Amino acid sequence: QVEHIVTNGKFGDLIEFDYPIGFSHWGVYDEDGYVVHFAVPEGPVMSMIRSYLQAIIQVCGDLLLGETRIRRMRLAEINVPEGAHVLIRNNGHAFTPSAPEDMRQRLDALLDHHFQYKLFTLNCEHFATFIRYGKSVCNQ
Repeated sequence: QVEHIVTNGKFGDLIEFDYPIGFSHWGVYDEDGYVVHFAVPEGPVMSMIRSYLQAIIQVCGDLLLGETRIRRMRLAEINVPEGAHVLIRNNGHAFTPSAPEDMRQRLDALLDHHFQYKLFTLNCEHFATFIRYGKSVCNQ
């Protein structure tokens, strides 16, 4: 799955991490095997809490609780649980993609910023669709 995205992905593609428990994590493809997404900040306390929860709930990736950070990461380094599917998913929203330079401007402006994760108003799908379309939407 990862190799397919690295080979066929284009800047601004929506990347969906479709988890077997019925929800998805989203990011934006940034070329050369990288994805920009809401990621877990590197803190020892939250890392310990997330590790504990992931031991209990083994079918989801990094649990986004509280503060998150917009990070550029190699797709192959993102925590993807067994049974999850990683796909280019540009057809799930009824909008026209923005010009690549507009996507790049939005992405660069938000990269490395910290945000409070909010399931219904500011989640990873809101971020990814904002970068691609200039509109924050979530279909989950």
